[in-house]
Amino acid sequence: QMKNHCQQKLLIQMKTECVPCSLNLETQCPAGYTKITNGTGIPNCRYYLEVKTHTLSFLGCRHHCMKEFEQPECCQGHWGPDCMGE
Repeated sequence: QMKNHCQQKLLIQMKTECVPCSLNLETQCPAGYTKITNGTGIPNCRYYLEVKTHTLSFLGCRHHCMKEFEQPECCQGHWGPDCMGE
């Protein structure tokens, strides 16, 4: 009955929080996401530490995560809730 439905693949990407690179080996992606970076991740962010009256900024690392899910849509030439053709 679903012959007029086509699967539309959607990719969602997100980045984990910026942390010291040495700690980022242990960082996990949220449930359902796959880590697409390796090791300590990508050193392209800054994290901040407050020391007494100063806030210090350091280069940190984060991981990129990806989630793929399929969304059923009508195939070309079909429309409506039941994906009827002409």
